[in-house]
Amino acid sequence: MLSFQWPWMALLLLVPLVMWLLKRDRSYTSTDTRERKMTLLHPDLHNLEASFAARHPAITLGTRLYYLLLALLWVGLTVAAMRPQWLEPYTEERSEGYDLMLAVDASHSMEALDFTVNGEQVSRMQVVKGVMGRFIEGRQNDRVGLIIFGSRAFVLSPLTMDRQAVRHLLDDLVPRIAGDGTAMGDAIGLGVRKLRERPPGSRVLVLIADGENTAGTIPPLVAAQLAAREGIRIYAIGVGSDRKEVPIVENGRLITRDDLGFDEAVMRRIANATGGAYFRGTDTSALEMIYRRIDELEKSKADARTVLIPHPLYRWPLGVALAALLTLGLFPGARARRLSRSSYG
Repeated sequence: MLSFQWPWMALLLLVPLVMWLLKRDRSYTSTDTRERKMTLLHPDLHNLEASFAARHPAITLGTRLYYLLLALLWVGLTVAAMRPQWLEPYTEERSEGYDLMLAVDASHSMEALDFTVNGEQVSRMQVVKGVMGRFIEGRQNDRVGLIIFGSRAFVLSPLTMDRQAVRHLLDDLVPRIAGDGTAMGDAIGLGVRKLRERPPGSRVLVLIADGENTAGTIPPLVAAQLAAREGIRIYAIGVGSDRKEVPIVENGRLITRDDLGFDEAVMRRIANATGGAYFRGTDTSALEMIYRRIDELEKSKADARTVLIPHPLYRWPLGVALAALLTLGLFPGARARRLSRSSYG
């Protein structure tokens, strides 16, 4: 499709017409008289012209051809100034998928060593990285985002198709990076804010926490009600074990604490309020159950967005104008001969 970026430059085509009309309104007699008074004429001008023409013979331009070249020159420059471009349509399609926002607890309690993998004690954060890393890798055609929360909640990655980038951000996550508290309600509210712009039916917030809500400004249940109003399902995962005393590293020393549980009832109410589900992450297999539940959801429809890619075409009219100018330059006496014929007949 042909288009012009600056179509208003077409007004320049009227400039020669305006100049011709202004010149037409002048008195030819007074103009000729004024020119004769201001010009020093040779007494035998015709013989002088014949003499130069004999010594330097030249090909003359016809009047019509001369005006045609002038018109091509002006039209070519004007069309080039209008910035013509060919708009090529390009359609970008995306297959069906989900919009998944992961809200990961990054508080101090995520350093607790109450999981065992291959006979080795690992922290809650290591388990979350491993399980959720595989989860991200398996989300083909899905948009995935990442929110972390401690004393405050932050968007570490917006919703994106670049799963590798989100995976790298998750792998680099360390406990206490967002503070020691647990602003669970703020994390849910931030996830709602990012997901409500996406199509309904496929909005999913995966909440991964291991403690009670101890910080933030929004109560978790109030944030869950906001999520339900926006049609966002929350799948809550309580990370932790059933141990009464949990080992954790503090100040470089391994100690045991009995206050690292979590409010399981609140997390279950958060999930149920939005039509989601709650999982107790007592082991790695329990965390991976969320795969099947999310796959049961309605996928968002395929997105098809058409954009027009401009290809500039100003070189063509500019080339025509330059060719006309070059042709006129090969006949420098054409204008002088035309003026002399019009003045002295």
